[in-house]
Amino acid sequence: MCRVLEVSAAGYYAWLRRPESRRAQDDALLLRHIRTIHLASRESYGVPRVYRELRAQGIMVGRDRVARLMRAAGLRGITRRRFVITTRRDERARPAPDLVERQFRADGPDQLWVADITYIPTWMGFLYLAVVLDVWSRRIVGWAMATHLRTELVLEALEMAILRRRPKRVIHHSDQGCQYTSIAFGARCEQWGVRPSMGSVGDAYDNAMAESFFATLECELLDRQRFRTQAEAQRAVFAWIESWYNPASYCPTSLCY
Repeated sequence: MCRVLEVSAAGYYAWLRRPESRRAQDDALLLRHIRTIHLASRESYGVPRVYRELRAQGIMVGRDRVARLMRAAGLRGITRRRFVITTRRDERARPAPDLVERQFRADGPDQLWVADITYIPTWMGFLYLAVVLDVWSRRIVGWAMATHLRTELVLEALEMAILRRRPKRVIHHSDQGCQYTSIAFGARCEQWGVRPSMGSVGDAYDNAMAESFFATLECELLDRQRFRTQAEAQRAVFAWIESWYNPASYCPTSLCY
């Protein structure tokens, strides 16, 4: 082998006994951190979120290095696919003004909530999920599931958010679906001191943060499982929101609530 490679036997044995370089040792340690984060994310995190989590843990590393190590180890995240759901507007109802205008920013908790509805397919038919997401913490503060799309579904999600957070004059932003433009929903918002806000018709960008959450749900849970019954889907969504998404969601300060 030495003759073929044109190296000396002494040089080969010196290389064989030589310890790993400092760079290789650092790479091995970093890869252990990466594997831990990737496994904790249920193997859903790709380079961007693994990199962000490393930085949050105080590990200063370049994104390209993370990408190189994950590629060499065969670690990859889940790729999102486009996901769209629309609800029809009640033409007889007057929509609320757009108080957000695509500026999804808040200086603290319970200043701005975004809300929307999606569907979850099961072998026994669709299950519908309504959520209320706090813009500041990115957490789901209220949610409800049902086998129908009546106004009660979004009212249950809003009521959960109100009971959990007790906000003062929070803005509730949604699309112009008939559930949100209904008289019952408007009356409940007035009763609880919630300021309703609605984007334009048929424009997903006007409620982009809620759409982004549903894309994550689709990517990390719904694309990876098939549910036989609505009850099975309810248990899985509950566990994903309360045991994974909310505890792991981004928080602008160290004072997560």
